[in-house]
Amino acid sequence: MPETRYATSGEISIAYQVVGSGPLDLIMIGGSVSHVEFLHEIKGYTDFLRKLSTFSRVITFDKRGQGLSDRVHGAPSLEDRMDDIRAVMDAVGSKRAALMSFSEGGALSVIFAASYPERVSHLIMFGCCASFAEVFPNPEERIDQRIKHWGTGALLSRAFPSLAGDPEMLERLAKLERLSATPSAHKTMMSLNLAIDVKAILPSVRVPTLVLHRRTDLLVPVDAGRELADLIPNSKYIEYPDGDHGFFTGNVTRTVGDIAEFVTGHREEALDESDRVLATVLFTDIVGSTESAAELGDKTWKGLLDSHDHIARQTIESHRGKLVKSTGDGILATFDGPGRAVRCALAFEAAANKLGLPLRAGLHTGEIELRDRDIGGIAVHAAARVMSVCQPNEVLVSRVVTDLVAGAGLKFSDRGSHVLKGLPGRWDLFAASV
Repeated sequence: MPETRYATSGEISIAYQVVGSGPLDLIMIGGSVSHVEFLHEIKGYTDFLRKLSTFSRVITFDKRGQGLSDRVHGAPSLEDRMDDIRAVMDAVGSKRAALMSFSEGGALSVIFAASYPERVSHLIMFGCCASFAEVFPNPEERIDQRIKHWGTGALLSRAFPSLAGDPEMLERLAKLERLSATPSAHKTMMSLNLAIDVKAILPSVRVPTLVLHRRTDLLVPVDAGRELADLIPNSKYIEYPDGDHGFFTGNVTRTVGDIAEFVTGHREEALDESDRVLATVLFTDIVGSTESAAELGDKTWKGLLDSHDHIARQTIESHRGKLVKSTGDGILATFDGPGRAVRCALAFEAAANKLGLPLRAGLHTGEIELRDRDIGGIAVHAAARVMSVCQPNEVLVSRVVTDLVAGAGLKFSDRGSHVLKGLPGRWDLFAASV
């Protein structure tokens, strides 16, 4: 995690972080929920910043009244918040920067860019609007409902519906709300936001502007993004067909590529291609799951699956792996070390067996393609095929894995040479144990 530092704006301390080292500066102006440290616990956030840092020095900060910045009495004005941007820029030695604003940060970025064009090279707006009062029907009622459920993740589950289906991630979204601000402080800020309308200011924006919006945004309707682009002179508008309100989920490769092309004048090839990394891939499934579901009944079986998924997340996390997805009666995960992957598979198999859920697990090490929240490549297919010839309560690995874990204290029993469907040649497979 990047180091958190503080800039001084008047008598207020503003928390900020820096990711990357240039060659240009990109200041991120966040929405109404922010915590510069805990945001790294939300899936996709850190990866998005790292992608941006391939062509820029990325500076994130908590606006006054939010996250790790000083809490304030009442609602800070836009002038105060503009002072905070200048204070952060001065603290990092940035004379001129691109601004990337998100949601509530849009109005602040517009006024800053129009007021200080000499300090803004580009303006990027994602999921923003000119007037919250026009976007939200019955605004006071909406605020009351938001505060009533503040800290439960209800707000962020609408901002990030793609993450809210994961119970663990929903808990983190709820915690992010609580860490961002108290209910009363958030209500005060939202009441201020509803009074802001920058529509009259938009024609005064003279810096190059890129407006990005997703057609399926559940919080800020796409028409609001189209309006911004219509009213800002010579702005460029890109509309994505799907995705969340949140900027760091969905097809981030395309989003970052669009931003890179806009601010640098060219599109980095690495941003348009799937990222490829070496990883150990683990596939598991529950032996006889269909028969067990029929025998136990839906309610009991669902409870067992929930326990299975909980154990999977815990075990993978404790072995420094990444849970890619649940496959219904199994999981797909990746690891940056084959030894940890094998130990995780053995520990998961033992824990699931105590629940009466016999598992089979297959592992292979190879190059994978990172595709948003999924993975692809021959290594993924190979791990799935290895698992397909597994016996119940067995962890089966390819020879590549055994060759890479020499000296790790793991034991392997030869399970012979196999033809794996769809893969060339014969594959030597081994059952792992400790």
